[in-house]
Order: sequence, then structure tokens, then C-alpha cells
Amino acid sequence: MLELCQRIKKWHREVGENLHIGVLALQGDYAEHINMLHSNNADVSEIRLPSQLDDVDGLIIPGGESTTIVQLIDIYDFRTKLVEMASEGFPIWGTCAGMIVMARELTDHRPDPLNLMNIKVSRNAFGRQIDSFEEDLTIKGIEGKFPAVFIRAPIVVENDSSVD
Repeated sequence: MLELCQRIKKWHREVGENLHIGVLALQGDYAEHINMLHSNNADVSEIRLPSQLDDVDGLIIPGGESTTIVQLIDIYDFRTKLVEMASEGFPIWGTCAGMIVMARELTDHRPDPLNLMNIKVSRNAFGRQIDSFEEDLTIKGIEGKFPAVFIRAPIVVENDSSVD
């Protein structure tokens, strides 16, 4: 247990301490994530090679096409390093396809996820791409209409108590 705590401590940062965030830039909407982080004055880098992971304090795996992202993770030899770093407490956050990539298991058993989060995910849970749509919503507390985009998002169908 002490060894695990020491490994995790190397990724711990104090509140207010500057973080250097990496965004996996292999496929998907990595540019949008980088732009959003830059607009909030974050120190951000595109991550295109496994060696670049050593220079960041955390990683975002963006949305995109999960099968393609996993194929590129394997082609560029990210898998072993990501799994090893995650086991040491390296923070990784996945959005949409990024969450799929991080899952333990997928309901359709493809692609082969990284098994970083103890969740089972159903890809395209809300239909196919043709079923995606946009709608202006009225949301309490927000002035005017909110432009919402409904996509073929994944859904977590199973998780254990270790997952918040």
C-alpha cells in the first residue's frame, strides 16, 4: 500500500499549482479541447507520441471515433505506457469516445479498450449518427435558448463502487 501511495503522490498537485495538460491528438476533436483549455489560460500540449506523456501532468482523451482512436493508440505504441502511467495515478479524463477507450469492457466487444476504468460501456447508445440532432432548449437559470447537440453518445451500463 505504501508503494502505491508513493507512486500516486508523484502525480498529486496542490490547488492553484500550474498544471501542464496533454490532449491526445491522434484523431477526433482534440483541437476543440485544446482551444477550450487555452481560452481558460491552461498550459496545454498536443500529445502525438508516447514520450510526450512524460512532459504533462494529466491527459485528456477526446471524443472522436473510438475504434480509430484505439487503433492509433496501438499503432503508435501508447497502450503500455498509458496503462502503466494510469496504474501509478496519472490522471486521465476521457470525453465520449475517450471514455469508451478507457472502459474495462464494451457491450459490442470492439474496439479493445484500455481497461483503465471499471465500467462497461454501450457505444452509440442513442442510435446511429443519422439519429443525431440539434435543438434549442429552455433551461432554468440560463437566459435565452441553449443550443444543445444530441449525438450517438455512449452510456455507462455497468460500474462498480470504485467509480464515481
